[in-house]
Amino acid sequence: MKTNKHIVVIIPAFNEENSVGKVVNDIPKDWVREIIVANNNSNDMTPINAKNAGAIVVDEPVQGYGNACLKGMAYLVENNISPDVVVFLDADYSDYPEQLIELVQPIINDEVDLVIGSRALGDKERNSMTPQQIFGNWLATFLIKLIYKVEFSDLGPFRAIKYDSLLKINMQDKTYGWTVEMQVKAAKLKMKCIELPVDYRVRIGKSKVSGTLKGTIMAGYKIITTIFKYSR
Repeated sequence: MKTNKHIVVIIPAFNEENSVGKVVNDIPKDWVREIIVANNNSNDMTPINAKNAGAIVVDEPVQGYGNACLKGMAYLVENNISPDVVVFLDADYSDYPEQLIELVQPIINDEVDLVIGSRALGDKERNSMTPQQIFGNWLATFLIKLIYKVEFSDLGPFRAIKYDSLLKINMQDKTYGWTVEMQVKAAKLKMKCIELPVDYRVRIGKSKVSGTLKGTIMAGYKIITTIFKYSR
């Protein structure tokens, strides 16, 4: 089973040498034309392992999840690549890259603009999400429903979006607010968004966000402020 649509995967990565190759290897290659790993100032073998697995590696020395994602998008513009669908996927091997096929189907069929892979709706391995992640997702999605009248269950990083819609959203966030910015802007623009269940496992290595108190606080603050920022 294949598609004639042009699908690109962007993977932000910071010090994920033990997992990034597994992520790239598990992406269904007959569905994807380019796999772009945005190396976000790693000081380990992340870029080498990503390249050895077959990914295109671009370097973003300024740290920040959003910075890395924006670098991957900039590569598309600089190389005149205009895909039909862009998939974002983390480099820590917590998601199941093969589920990309399920996520892109509603976009390929021209039914929706944005598909969020919801960990809340899928099967989660025990301890794959911290209590603060679960509570943070609940609070953020509650506020989005309250303010934007659109219901989500997760801010999951595994997501697919029409490229044209991604350009209309005009992503700006350079750090922790990336995922929520995409969702609230899509809601504000009245784009059609859906969620599909995705499975989730314990990541390889320690999280740079939920794995530290500082990261948890900073991410939570940025997510909440981003939700209110675009409500005006």
